[in-house]
Amino acid sequence: MTDPREELGAIAREARTMLERERVRGRERVTFDADSAKASEVPPRPPGIAPAAALVLPGFETLVPQSLPTFGPPPSQLLATRDDLPDDLGTLARMVSECRKCGLCETRTNTVFADGSARARLVFIGEAPGRDEDLKGLPFVGRAGQLLDKMITAIDLKREEVYICNVLKCRPPENRTPAPDEVEQCLPYLEQQLALLKPALLCALGLSAVQALLKTKASMTSLRGRTFEYKGIPLIPTYHPAALLRNPGLKREAWEDLQRVRDTLRARTAS
Repeated sequence: MTDPREELGAIAREARTMLERERVRGRERVTFDADSAKASEVPPRPPGIAPAAALVLPGFETLVPQSLPTFGPPPSQLLATRDDLPDDLGTLARMVSECRKCGLCETRTNTVFADGSARARLVFIGEAPGRDEDLKGLPFVGRAGQLLDKMITAIDLKREEVYICNVLKCRPPENRTPAPDEVEQCLPYLEQQLALLKPALLCALGLSAVQALLKTKASMTSLRGRTFEYKGIPLIPTYHPAALLRNPGLKREAWEDLQRVRDTLRARTAS
C-alpha cells in the first residue's frame, strides 16, 4: 500500500512545479482544478494518486482545491499612511500650503492640493498645476480641465464623484516638466493622500505623471493600453487632456483608455 505521506509529498511537489511555471509566465493568480487541468499544463499525476478534489486519506479531511497565492508586492511596498504626515486630508492640505521644500514655493501663487470627493473610488493624477490652477488653487480648471470633465462624464461619472490631484502641488515656471528633485520632495504628499483615500483605481494623466509614479523612462506609446500597479493599487495611464487639445488625433486612443478605466472600476467596485 502506498504511504499516505508519500502521496501528500507528491501532490505538494506537483503544486509547487505548476505554481513556479505560472509565475515565470507572468500569471498573477492560479487556481488548481484537478478535474479540468490539461496534461500540457500540469505534470502527470503519480500512479495511484486520486484527484485532489476527491483525495481521502486515513486520518485526514478531504482535500479541497484552493486558490494558489497571488503574486503581488510584498507588504512593505503597499501604500500605507506615514507617521510623519497628518492623518487627515484637511490638515495635510494646510501643511502643503506652507511647504517650502523646493524652489517652487518662491514662484507659486497658490498651492494646488486636490478637488473632488474624499470618498471617491477613482483618482485622476496629473503632473503639475498650470497657470489657471495656480491662480485658483484647484486642479484642472482651465481648458484641459474642461476636457477632463467631459472625459469623466463619458465614463458615466461626475467631477464631484472622483478625486483629482497632481504629483506636484505647485506650478513649475512656464509649465515646464517637473524636475526630479521636485517630484521627490512632493511625492510623499501624494502618497499620503492616496493612503487616506484608499481608492480602487488610479488614472495617471500624461507621461510625466506616469513616469513619476512608476519610476520609468518608458514612452507613453509603450505604457498606455495596459494596467500597472502602484503600491497595490491598479494604475491605468492615458494622455493628459492638454495633449489631446494639441493633438486631437490622440482622442481615439484616450477613449480606449477611458473604457479600460470604466470597466476596471466597475469590476473592482462590484458588490
